[in-house]
Order: sequence, then structure tokens, then C-alpha cells
Amino acid sequence: MSGLIYPPKKICHSYIESESRHDMRGSHGGFTVIELLIVVVILAIIGLTALPMISSASSVQIRSAANMISADLEYARSMAISRGQNFYVVFDEINDSYQIEDQYTNLIEHPVKKGFKYFIDFQNDGRLNSVDITNVDFNATQRVRFDCLGSPDNGGTVILQADGNTKMITVEPVTGFISIQ
Repeated sequence: MSGLIYPPKKICHSYIESESRHDMRGSHGGFTVIELLIVVVILAIIGLTALPMISSASSVQIRSAANMISADLEYARSMAISRGQNFYVVFDEINDSYQIEDQYTNLIEHPVKKGFKYFIDFQNDGRLNSVDITNVDFNATQRVRFDCLGSPDNGGTVILQADGNTKMITVEPVTGFISIQ
């Protein structure tokens, strides 16, 4: 009867050893194709997400600069109304800067940065240094005056550029309405 045992011990034992050796050899291998594809897809998604952020730095800067100028024009306008006197916003295309002056053409104090004058310089501001003031036209001058009613002496535009992006800030002549295009 001993010859009738199925499967014989030798066969089972050698089969189990060959299976365990096969498992060991498989664990020494590299990555599967699926794992490599997953890593490539993840890297592609990260790259596609980061690329617009890198390329849009100048567009973010120009939007920030346009919003800043618009807010500062509105600030000068509201100061003229609340104080009942003229306030000026004076631009300097060459140095990419501007300042707010009172009716005696003195720089006013900055309302947030205590102890500093209201002078904004894009060239020396690391957040906005790629923005250029390319054109300022307030009836052939580079300044706009707001009177006690908030009306500008004349309307005009300020044009900004940064790496091919352009923004135009417009001050309407009678109402003093400020818009960004």
C-alpha cells in the first residue's frame, strides 16, 4: 500500500521548493509596467499644475499693480472729497513709480506704512519689479488732480506692461470713475 500514496512525498516536496524559489526570484525584480506608468502620470500632473503658475507670475504682478494703482487713485479721490482740497497722483514712467501729493504738492503720509511717504516704486518692489509703467496720459501730463468734489481735472489713462501682458487703467473725465481693462 505504500506505493499507492498519491502524490508521492518526493514530488510534493520538490514542487513546494520550486514554488518558494520562484517567489523569491520574483521579489528581486524591478518595478512593473503599471507602477512605472502610475509614477509617470503623477509626475505629468504635477508638471502641468506647476507650469501655469510659473508662466503666469508676470500676469499676477500686472494685475496686482493695476489693482494697486486703481486703489491709490481712488484713495486720492476720496481724500480730496473728505478734506475738501485738491490731491494729485503723479506718475513717473521712466522710474516706474508714482506718488500721492496734497494741494501744496507735498508727498502725503502713507495711511498703512506709518512714518513713510506715499511713494510707490515698482522697480524696487520685489513683488512688482517686472511691471513697467509704459504710458501715462492725463491731457499730455503725467499727473491727475482730484478736486474737492472728486472730479479729475481731466480724464486719462495709465498703461502697464509685464512680459507681453498689458493693462490699462482709465480715469473718466467728469465723474472720476476708475476702471481697469
